[in-house]
Amino acid sequence: MKPTSSLVCAGCGATVPPGEPHPFRCPNAALGDVDHVLQRHLDLSETRFPAGGEPSPFLRYRELLHSYRFGVAGGLQDDELCALIERLDQRVAVVDGHGFRVTPFQRSVALSERLGFTTKGGVWIKDETGGVAGSHKARHLFGVLLQLEVAEQLGLADPLERPDLAIASCGNAALAAGVVAAAGRRSLQVFVPEDADPSVLARLGSLGARITVCERHSGSRGDPAVGRLRQAIADGALPFTCQGDLNGLAIEGGHTLGWEIAAADAAIDRIVVQVGGGALASGVAGGLNEALRLGAIAHRPRIDTVQTEGAWPLKRAYDAVCEHPGGLTYARSHRGSFMWPWETEPHSIAHGILDDETYDWAAVVEAMLTTGGRPVVVGEELLARANQLAREATEIPVDPTGSSGLAGLLELREQGVIGEDERVAVLFTGVDRSHDNEARRNHEEFSGPRHLVAEGI
Repeated sequence: MKPTSSLVCAGCGATVPPGEPHPFRCPNAALGDVDHVLQRHLDLSETRFPAGGEPSPFLRYRELLHSYRFGVAGGLQDDELCALIERLDQRVAVVDGHGFRVTPFQRSVALSERLGFTTKGGVWIKDETGGVAGSHKARHLFGVLLQLEVAEQLGLADPLERPDLAIASCGNAALAAGVVAAAGRRSLQVFVPEDADPSVLARLGSLGARITVCERHSGSRGDPAVGRLRQAIADGALPFTCQGDLNGLAIEGGHTLGWEIAAADAAIDRIVVQVGGGALASGVAGGLNEALRLGAIAHRPRIDTVQTEGAWPLKRAYDAVCEHPGGLTYARSHRGSFMWPWETEPHSIAHGILDDETYDWAAVVEAMLTTGGRPVVVGEELLARANQLAREATEIPVDPTGSSGLAGLLELREQGVIGEDERVAVLFTGVDRSHDNEARRNHEEFSGPRHLVAEGI
């Protein structure tokens, strides 16, 4: 039996036709006040959790990818799909210096001791700062690129008439999109706000991206760059973005993080994960769900989420869902009453999680409700303290956005929610781009950081 995968809208239940080459948005996306977000549904009845030793997560976990199953259903063989993944990964390495690798996930002795954990518990760090383009974001977009390439290999899309790819971002997601699009030899439009970092814009320009600066007008609601992105998609561009409502398949790349955490067999009790648009938390939770179904872990960790005082649309939605008698089912069909753009322009040192909306909010709320997790909101002082602690204790060159999950852990410890015997995971998701380039290059050698000691794994 060929492994199957389908994409179903969590809001309205619509299913994407099996042969659709670009299965990114719900067919009914423009209809009603429904939270139209596609979610992957895999038939795992004849699937084992992958235990291979391939260094690339996209090779190791290929049988769990929609694009792989899409290719197999279309008649491609395993060796053909492996060759495609390897070829694209090599192109990424040409553009960015290295390709995709399973990233370190280990217990930090120093952090565990500083935060008062016993040897039974502690803090495990999933370090993505040495990933492609310096964060986890490229994982999401490489999965989308694989789908585009498989569709062309099956003859369902014309390689000579490729639509533009488009994204709204001025940080890690934009840089990841630039690298992956260049590796795929595809044209990319990037919509950025007025205060975008000039060094990020310069790197995007060197990668061949076309940049549009979007002004935020007084009295307007929502991110103007996202508004321009939606218009570009309406005009025919493909959503090369981590926002679940615009490209549900992008969430799958984040599943690889959940699978890697599950494969470490660390018996994690909870994961504290930072949330902006929601793709990271949704991806990790989804990957862990599938790992549980395949018997790779004995239980699902609690999923706690972190946002800043500058903007916390996810916690606002979570609270509203908990208070409404119809719960999440009602909320998914009445999106505007639970998720809407933050009313003021947000500011924080953790600028990478300042999305006006949490686009994949419903899946993240569901993950918290079903695992017993909770959302927390942290202030600037705690974000700064967490980043300083992260860098001093681990020597990982993580930026304040990337270490904001640790800020949430600190807050939950101070509230007495997390016990000293618990095994807690955080994800360091973005490298500090002001850090010395030589130190960054040394860190990006995937041999694993010296400051982390594997204990109890």
